[in-house]
Amino acid sequence: MSPPAHDDARRALHERLEELDALDAAGADAQKTVELDQSRVGRLSRMDALQGQAMAGASAARRQHERRRIRAALLRLDEGHYGRCLECDAPIVPGRLEIDPAAERCVHCAR
Repeated sequence: MSPPAHDDARRALHERLEELDALDAAGADAQKTVELDQSRVGRLSRMDALQGQAMAGASAARRQHERRRIRAALLRLDEGHYGRCLECDAPIVPGRLEIDPAAERCVHCAR
């Protein structure tokens, strides 16, 4: 991959990190502990709140996983290994990297 493409990938990766930070900030309230005060929240409302809390936690975990992938891709960029499959060392096609700049494997190894 050429250096201008690396610049585009680096920019896309940093933009995605910013998006993930914004999503975390927006979802922070949804992950707060659900209060047990039955006079304030009925049983079904509390169950809905617990379900919402679990879903928010799962979303936060997915964002954290994506952050790790992005940081690893940025490290590969810095070390000159970006765009190579981690398993077979073959080049990852540019179209795949355009769709997912943090892609770690070629199409063949990703199966």
